[in-house]
Amino acid sequence: MKPYKKLMKCYKSLTSKVDFKPEIAIVLGSGLGHYADTEVDVCATLDYADIKGFPKSTVEGHKGRFVFGNVNGVPVVIMQGRVHYYEGYKITDVVLPARLMSMMGAKVLFLTNASGGVNAEFNAGDFMLIKDHISSFVPNPLVGQNIDELGTRFPDMSDIYNKKLREIVKSSAKDLGIDLKEGVYVQLTGPSFESPAEIKMLRAMGADAVGMSTAVEAIAANHAGMKVCGVSCIANLACGMTDNPLTHEEVQQMADKAAPKFKRLITECVENISDAINSGKV
Repeated sequence: MKPYKKLMKCYKSLTSKVDFKPEIAIVLGSGLGHYADTEVDVCATLDYADIKGFPKSTVEGHKGRFVFGNVNGVPVVIMQGRVHYYEGYKITDVVLPARLMSMMGAKVLFLTNASGGVNAEFNAGDFMLIKDHISSFVPNPLVGQNIDELGTRFPDMSDIYNKKLREIVKSSAKDLGIDLKEGVYVQLTGPSFESPAEIKMLRAMGADAVGMSTAVEAIAANHAGMKVCGVSCIANLACGMTDNPLTHEEVQQMADKAAPKFKRLITECVENISDAINSGKV
C-alpha cells in the first residue's frame, strides 16, 4: 500500500475512535513510558493494534499506544513506545506516527530517546538537547513519490530542530536547575550496538550521541510543517569508551533512573512551548 493511502487509512481509523486535537505531540523514549500514566490528565488512550494498518511496537518496555490528554492544560498526544526501523518495518511505516500526529493538528513534535554518549565529556545520566542530526546511515523517509499533501519535494533541513524551541528547552532546563548538554545526534539502524571503530568514525564526523531512532521522525515531521525539538538521555557511554560491554538492560536501567528529572523537564517545556505557540513566538 502506498504511504499516503496507508496514512489516510490510519487517520480515518484513529479519528473514528478518538476525537481529540493536540497542540503538541510527544514521543516517549526508553525510561519515559510512565510519563503518560503519571503526568497527564488522560482523556483517552488507543492501542496501536486498534488502528487499522498501524505498525506495532515490539520492543520490551514500550507499551505501544497513543495517550490523549492535557499536561497542565496543554492538549497533547503522546506515543508510549515508538516504531523502530530495526523491527523490520519500512522506513515510511517508522515515520507514519509522526505524520499521523501532524494530521491530527499537532504543531510541535517533541522527541525523546535514550542514546549512547559519543562525546568524551558526557556521562551516563546526562541530558542532551539535539541541535542537529546525522541521518546518512538510515534510509531517508522522503525517498519515493513525494506526498504533496504533506510537504514539498525538496524540504529545507537547515533548522530541523527549531532554534526557538531549543531556546525554550534550554531556558526550561535552567529554571529547573537541570544541566543540559547540547549536541549532534546520529541515528544508526541497530539493533546491534556500535563497534569501537564505528564510534571513532562517528566522533570524527562530529557526533555527540548515537541511537536507533529520532532522526527519521524529525525529517518527516519537518517535511510535514511541524516544529521539532528533541532531548536525549545519555544512558551509557558508547562502545569502546569504557571497558564494559553494552546491554539493553543497562540502557533501560539508566533511562529509568533519569526518568523523574526527565519528566519534570518535559512538563516544563510543554507549558513554555504552548505559551510560545499561543503568543505567536513559535
